[in-house]
Amino acid sequence: MAEQKNVQEQDINQLIKVRHEKLAELQANGKDPFQITKFDVTHHSTDIKDNYDELEEKTVTIAGRMMFKRIMGKASFCNIQDLKGNIQSYVARDSIGEDSYKDFKKYDVGDILGITGKVFTTKTGEISIHASSVTLLSKSLQILPEKYHGLTDTDTRYRQRYVDLIMNQDVKETFIKRSKVLSSIRRFLDGQGFMEVETPMLVSNAGGAAARPFETHFNALNEDLKLRISLELYLKRLIVGGLERVYEIGRVFRNEGLDTRHNPEFTLMELYQAYTDYHGMMDLTENLFRYVAQEVNGSLILEYGEHTMDLSKPFERITMVDAVKKYADVDFNEIHTLEEARAIAKEKHVEFEERHTKGDILNLFFEEYVEEHLIQPTFVMDHPIEISPLTKKKPENPEYVERFEMFMNGWEMCNAYSELNDPIDQRERFKAQEAALAAGDEEANTTDEDFLNALCVGMPPTGGIGYGIDRLTMLMTNSPAIRDVLLFPTMKSLDK
Repeated sequence: MAEQKNVQEQDINQLIKVRHEKLAELQANGKDPFQITKFDVTHHSTDIKDNYDELEEKTVTIAGRMMFKRIMGKASFCNIQDLKGNIQSYVARDSIGEDSYKDFKKYDVGDILGITGKVFTTKTGEISIHASSVTLLSKSLQILPEKYHGLTDTDTRYRQRYVDLIMNQDVKETFIKRSKVLSSIRRFLDGQGFMEVETPMLVSNAGGAAARPFETHFNALNEDLKLRISLELYLKRLIVGGLERVYEIGRVFRNEGLDTRHNPEFTLMELYQAYTDYHGMMDLTENLFRYVAQEVNGSLILEYGEHTMDLSKPFERITMVDAVKKYADVDFNEIHTLEEARAIAKEKHVEFEERHTKGDILNLFFEEYVEEHLIQPTFVMDHPIEISPLTKKKPENPEYVERFEMFMNGWEMCNAYSELNDPIDQRERFKAQEAALAAGDEEANTTDEDFLNALCVGMPPTGGIGYGIDRLTMLMTNSPAIRDVLLFPTMKSLDK
């Protein structure tokens, strides 16, 4: 096997050498493709196919990568792939000239060509372009994977996404859909009167979520900074400033492991709306998810793996306590002390740590027994206060807060609060987080004095929510892993 690999590498190296020699010859003859700075394109491949009746016998100009070439004496066929698809071109010596045809015969699969010619249909019924001119726009000095085997090794696909996009049309479609997800979200929120804003990525205090931050050093000020783990605390400052509906779509960074649903940098959207609560956020979320699904997939039915999810029906709403009672047969309304919570956890084989409170143990039960069952869109409401340091308490039951997480396909899709706007209560919550940090919880928040000052200035009642854009894109594209919806996912260095 090793010997065969060496032979393959030698063959590829020889082919690459030939390509470099072809480039040198072109340059020596004053035909350096890298000197070309512009090429005017009139149509894409599918535009021509979709509008053939209008374009038949009309002259068009396309540009793209040559993926196939068949030389047949004085005439040849090639296939050009562009953004939208691919189209065949008929290239004849008598149509483009003898010198140009001689050059064309030396072009390689992977070269980028510009072709001008008339639209016609071949005898076999294939819509094509009869070339009147062919221009080499860029010389490919690397060898593309063999067409019929494609690029299948996942590690190589993620590291060389540019090749993956060339060889796998479905990959290109995934990222086109990702773009549509983002644009449809923006259209929906803009229509609801929200304002898109931008907040800092480099922060002195990375708060707003339970996550371990990346740390860096700012040389100019000789200060240690962190990459943000959330968008929350700065967006709330804007609510204080009177911007009543704000949202941001941006990268956040969490120093955590890699798996099918987690990447250390990912795209988060958070929005905040003054004068509403978490019930308002539920209504907005239902409408947003339906809008995006319809815009991106043209349907309110989502297929993912073996599951079918129906967004047309009202999303289920259930409290965390009731969900644990339903799926674990444990009623935390009847558990009043930490000792009782630990005892039932041991009985049910739910592992916990010494620092965990009763609320933490309730959440552990939820993760262990409930999440996997939440396939249809479901709002899980009213979390324990211990795991929700930035959320308003429920007035009738202050052990719990006005928070929900929405689940689909067994995944958390978003997280929302009736935002805590009491600066005195918020300071006490920060103190509890500081104590958790001191006890070994590396994901606990630290006190943000400027944020507390903003709350002292006064923040109106506010609903807020965060959505994981990558996970939403996975559902919309039926992609099995987060790396499949990130153009350039985090990868371990090959040098390590």
